[in-house]
Amino acid sequence: MKTNIEKDASKFNGGFFILLDLFLIALGILLITVFKIPILGIIILAGTLFSFTGFAIVYPNESMVLIFLGTFTGVIRESGFFWVNPFTQKIRVSLRVHNFHSDKIKVNDKEGNPIEIAAVISWKVFNSAAATFDVEKYESFVSIQSETAIRTIATRYPYDSHHDDDLLMTIEPEAAHPANTTISLRENSDTIAQEIRQELSDRLEIAGVEILEARISHLAYSPEIAQAMLRRQQAQAIIMARKKIVVGAVTMVEMALNYLDKNDVVKLDDEKKAQMVNNLLVTLTSDRETQPVINTGSLYS
Repeated sequence: MKTNIEKDASKFNGGFFILLDLFLIALGILLITVFKIPILGIIILAGTLFSFTGFAIVYPNESMVLIFLGTFTGVIRESGFFWVNPFTQKIRVSLRVHNFHSDKIKVNDKEGNPIEIAAVISWKVFNSAAATFDVEKYESFVSIQSETAIRTIATRYPYDSHHDDDLLMTIEPEAAHPANTTISLRENSDTIAQEIRQELSDRLEIAGVEILEARISHLAYSPEIAQAMLRRQQAQAIIMARKKIVVGAVTMVEMALNYLDKNDVVKLDDEKKAQMVNNLLVTLTSDRETQPVINTGSLYS
């Protein structure tokens, strides 16, 4: 028989058996004191007192696993006061939602950078039999498997994505390819959380545990490379900004030349167009104020 198949246990109303036990106690006392049959009275009293061990109280959001002579007999999932076989071993299993906050784990991401990562896992038991029989101490099993899953997911993805899709989509939307965007731990927290949840669900199903939610609570580069990676991020930000300035300046120059030609404002040969393009690009892309020079002569002087 598979122990991880949960089934209802045989149980009886505890209130009825309380009344029955009180009746048997009274009967045993009468047999000893009135009817002078002490042996029978003692047997009834001893059996009645032993039957008290069969009473069980199951609280809300709790289940009770029953084992009779080493054999799994079933689970009581509803709360209440019950009577079961006195020879049955009773194991309580909490069905409440648990939170597991992992320690900060040091691991290398997909690009080999050492990072620190931690997560908060919300979970609950959905199969009391599997949690009791199929793993040793299911709380410890959840803890170990959670940290293993977090480590596994962290090695699949880079900490940060380094691409130019944002720039391309801003200037030329048709040139961008969002499908090729790299998933990263920092930028795609919802996707990573879903990956962790799925990884944990696959690992903890054997223990009868359901993963309700998984969220990254801490993510950072390891201290030994944090400063270097900060400088790298700053350099990338500067490069991206300069790219936007250059592409924007080229677009503005193109618009200016097209406007002059379309409205027949002035006729420029290739040399003057090149000179105009040069002046506009210097003005638009310079990181400090430019000083204009007014030409009081002709275009060719």
